[in-house]
Amino acid sequence: MIDDWYRRFGKRLFDLAAAAALMVLMAPVMILIAVLVRVRMGSPVLFRQRRVGRREQEFSVIKFRTMTDTSDTDGNLLTDAERLTRLGTLLRATSLDELPQLWNVLAGEMSLVGPRPLFPRYLPFYSDREARRNEVRPGITGLAQISGRHRLAWDTRLEMDVQYVDSRALRLDLSILWATAKKVVVRDDKASEPANLMDLDEERSQ
Repeated sequence: MIDDWYRRFGKRLFDLAAAAALMVLMAPVMILIAVLVRVRMGSPVLFRQRRVGRREQEFSVIKFRTMTDTSDTDGNLLTDAERLTRLGTLLRATSLDELPQLWNVLAGEMSLVGPRPLFPRYLPFYSDREARRNEVRPGITGLAQISGRHRLAWDTRLEMDVQYVDSRALRLDLSILWATAKKVVVRDDKASEPANLMDLDEERSQ
């Protein structure tokens, strides 16, 4: 009964209260990061990318910029690894690049906890069961993120997303947030460099 109320109403109220508090608490840090990004990498300070949210609705996820726009002599962008800056590496290692996603939470596009928002081009490659990950708002962190993140195979990550959808509860969300905080402190499982794993659409197109 309590879990059902939390899923229908409580989770959104928790997201709003917690995200607003974090925005105030982290405002000095976010301002400092914005200044550093502007000085080291130029404009824009924020990086926006289209992702899929609840009910397969697209939205723009917001992060602090971590890469330059450096191109080769033919005008083609260099690889992600070549464009990733030292500041960007630090931001990713500490997950500070994710802080602007608190705006996504306040806007109702994301939740603090849930399946990570993935690319629209992945939609045709989900099984019917895996597609259920989009029944809920995507999260800044989630069950897969505290369980291995990019080290997990796609099948495992997507299955964990569905397990979260079926198991949503305040106690679970709090435990995931706590585990996430600990991993940030010890810099465990953080994507400090661009992942070399195959994208879902590439893997399942073979």
